[in-house]
Amino acid sequence: MASPAAAGPGAALPPGAARRDFYWLRSFIAGGVAGCCAKTTTAPLDRVKILLQAHNHHYKHLGVFSTLCAVPKKEGYLGLYKGNGAMMIRIFPYGAIQFMAFDQYKKVIKKQLGISGHVHRLMAGSMAGMILCFFYFQRKKITKNGGIEGKLGDRGITAVICTYPLDMVRVRLAFQVKGEHKYMGIIHAFKMIYTKEGGFSGFYRGLMPTVVGMAPYAGFSFFTFGTLKSIGLAQAPNLLGRPSLDNPDVLVLKTHVNLLCGGIAGAIAQTISYPLDVTRRRMQLGAVLPDSEKCLTMVQTLKYVYQQHGIRRGLYRGLSLNYIRCIPSQAVAFTTYELMKQFLHLN
Repeated sequence: MASPAAAGPGAALPPGAARRDFYWLRSFIAGGVAGCCAKTTTAPLDRVKILLQAHNHHYKHLGVFSTLCAVPKKEGYLGLYKGNGAMMIRIFPYGAIQFMAFDQYKKVIKKQLGISGHVHRLMAGSMAGMILCFFYFQRKKITKNGGIEGKLGDRGITAVICTYPLDMVRVRLAFQVKGEHKYMGIIHAFKMIYTKEGGFSGFYRGLMPTVVGMAPYAGFSFFTFGTLKSIGLAQAPNLLGRPSLDNPDVLVLKTHVNLLCGGIAGAIAQTISYPLDVTRRRMQLGAVLPDSEKCLTMVQTLKYVYQQHGIRRGLYRGLSLNYIRCIPSQAVAFTTYELMKQFLHLN
């Protein structure tokens, strides 16, 4: 719950539950804005990564920078932002829940379990990643192609289940090349996938590697950032820190230090979880790829990519681009979130 200092001077907050709800709402908004800013910053690199990961035949012979130059020539500069609209709709609730959950889990673990320091950051980050995977289904079943069958329970579903179809559509749109459009837009892509690929289960291809990869990615990302932040403020508070705008008693990292710590956190987390990201993209593209029948399950896809392309050109294809993409993305995400916390009086 926000303290009076965290609410800022002159802020009129109702007591009790209403105050808690208001704090959660502000925390939710801060996380959502951070996620949107981060993804928009790196949208062109996301498009190129998808093209390379799935070996699009127009660009598979090119490297990262060659593809970045080739896409605008072939499709115009807006071609670098294909699928970004669907991404924004998806990423706001996703980022909001993840950042909000991390802050809440960190407090609970420290207060209820008495665990603090580096361990509670890793635990809170992993739990924040996994909360995006948990959902309630009556007679739930994950199908062999990574899809989902079952009747929705009356408790509803969480962020990944709600937003995963948008990620699927975004990937399909991003993989298209000018002159070979199978989908005319977001709505048309939804209709085509639903009618041609088995109804709702078609929207959840690749869900399993997403679920498996979330805990280590979120865990190491939050853990690394939090650890670097605490060490920096403890060892060199005057050099690396400054008073928070909304609460002078709280010390926060300077903006350029935030960017650096966020970038390092993103690089480490991506390196650990990258093969699962390649697997997810392959499965999401499904019928678009000529070898889709060999990429129906997570294990099958991992084996196929490894056997056909090896580790460097298969499981880690596009990793150099992913460093270029994820380092500024995570840097912007953590920095924006820290700034939004001050702007919305969350410290």
